[in-house]
Amino acid sequence: MIEQPLSAIWSAIAPAIGNHLWQSTLFAILAGVLAWTLRRNQARVRYWLWLAASMKFLVPFSLLISIGRRLAWSGASAGANDGFYFVMEEISEPFMQSAPPLAAPATVFSSLLHLLPALLTAAWLCGFVVVLIVWFARWRRVCAAMREAAPLQEGREVEALRRLEHVGGIRKRIEMLLSRASLEPGIFGIIRPVLVWPEGISARLEDAHLEAVLAHEVWHVRRNDNLAAAVHMVVEALFWFHPLVWWLGTRLLAERERACDEEVLESGSERQVYAESILKICEFCVGSPLACVSGVTGADLKKRIVNIMNKSVVRKLNFGKKVLLSVVGVAAIAAPVVFGLVRPTQGRAQSFAANSAPNASVFTRGYQNVSITSGETGNGVIQNRIIFTPDSLVAKNQTLHELIRLAYGVPANHISGGPDWLATARFNVEAKLDSSVVAELKKLSPEQQKAERDRMFQTLLADQFKVALHRESKLLPSYVLVIAKNGPKIHPAKPGDTYPNGIKGLDGQPAGPHKFDMSSNGMTVQAMPIAFAVDLLSRHLNQPVQDRTGLTGDYDFTFRLTTEGGMTDHKEVQGGKEVIVHPIEAGGLSPAFLAAIEEQLGLRLDLQTLPQTVLVIDRAEKPSAN
Repeated sequence: MIEQPLSAIWSAIAPAIGNHLWQSTLFAILAGVLAWTLRRNQARVRYWLWLAASMKFLVPFSLLISIGRRLAWSGASAGANDGFYFVMEEISEPFMQSAPPLAAPATVFSSLLHLLPALLTAAWLCGFVVVLIVWFARWRRVCAAMREAAPLQEGREVEALRRLEHVGGIRKRIEMLLSRASLEPGIFGIIRPVLVWPEGISARLEDAHLEAVLAHEVWHVRRNDNLAAAVHMVVEALFWFHPLVWWLGTRLLAERERACDEEVLESGSERQVYAESILKICEFCVGSPLACVSGVTGADLKKRIVNIMNKSVVRKLNFGKKVLLSVVGVAAIAAPVVFGLVRPTQGRAQSFAANSAPNASVFTRGYQNVSITSGETGNGVIQNRIIFTPDSLVAKNQTLHELIRLAYGVPANHISGGPDWLATARFNVEAKLDSSVVAELKKLSPEQQKAERDRMFQTLLADQFKVALHRESKLLPSYVLVIAKNGPKIHPAKPGDTYPNGIKGLDGQPAGPHKFDMSSNGMTVQAMPIAFAVDLLSRHLNQPVQDRTGLTGDYDFTFRLTTEGGMTDHKEVQGGKEVIVHPIEAGGLSPAFLAAIEEQLGLRLDLQTLPQTVLVIDRAEKPSAN
């Protein structure tokens, strides 16, 4: 069904959207604090603060962080400041991206929960379309007035406009159109701005009033206010649901009009004459319907007139405030980039595991006495292996691609990028753990031990092979386990039930209710959760399998395996080069295997395209033999 892939896509992008909205909101609050601090200074400074807050909605910090990751140095993945970076991630990215939750039993609530992504997407799309329709209707109104307008080539209006263009340093002439519509004087257009002048308004304005109004419009052109307003309109269309976005629009409109007022007064216009000219325009004309058409009467008119008639001097920025704004501006751009530079590979989960383990500083020693030599290469069959012992790691004829796969626990096709030799050049790696590290590892739980060993393995690759990578979400083929049409055929486990032939438990002992036996032609499972079967399938497929069965509790079942169709990744020689073949990308498992799943277990594997986390190799280097 369509809601399943949509739900998976939503679960992948929702945390990123949440983090972006949170970061943009904090950025806007910071801009508001700075604007309040500068409330007695020039309006154009506050205007640029509000505009920066608006544009932040279009530039996610994750983009800047990814730029930093691509520039990262090799030794930046671990260090003494892990706790600091963990706290920074918790504050800046409170919405973690997690794996899709297990499906709940079929209820009305769970059905609505599955429909929630579709409903939210539909609601956003409806709001987006409504905003566009409203703006399009207003735009047609302005365009209609433009079509009926006639060019104005001469007269005192044109002479005053040309004189003000020269004073304002505008080289490209502003065309002037005489309109019969009742719209106020306004600048229309971005690349080639045109001044629309209402017919009959000149008769109501004296020369001083006329020049003040035209000066206001010239300053709109010089400041590129229409372009900035158009950018914010894009923000309002995309984030129409965020109240702060619309409040930013009112602040931008108020500060841009006040900024033009200040410029007109500084150019020599009298305060009373300028205030009278605005009031005369308001008596005769209607305000512009679009923010991207800069007029004269925008913002709070009463407050504007008070500000215009107030003879207090507008303060310019002193040296301290200039330094403050410069530092904040540089930090806003540089901080995410630097964060990506110093944290290219280690994520929040790894940092948490490292800092939550007892005596975490011991594990920073990692593997010692590392020896790396070139492995065997050729077109024939290559003997390779990798062995982990409590105190050592021995890899024979392993590619860096395979080492990364093992260190990060991802399928082979979830690794992309890197140099050409990543999956072809082979290496022999031997490394030892210090006895103190081994002793501390024994104090941890199995899950913590695995997390620490993986982290030390990853650090070894970063140190010896200069591996730098980052994670991305991509749409990839993936299997989803669901209940077949006729229902499940696995049986709920009951106390006292046993299987014959002396099946042993997972710990190798005959006692205990949880039992599992696997041979070359099948498996027998007793009192195991469905997650256990999902894990087995994931291992055999070398692909993550998502559980959508909604089955809870422990189950008994017997399943006869089939290797028909090649259900696991395997290596082939193609064009004289050994490559890894992923059957899932070539169309999936054999029909015989899929039929066995359905016939024996009453479950079904559906192949879908779902968002999955992949590792992107930013950099890797061949180590010198040692």
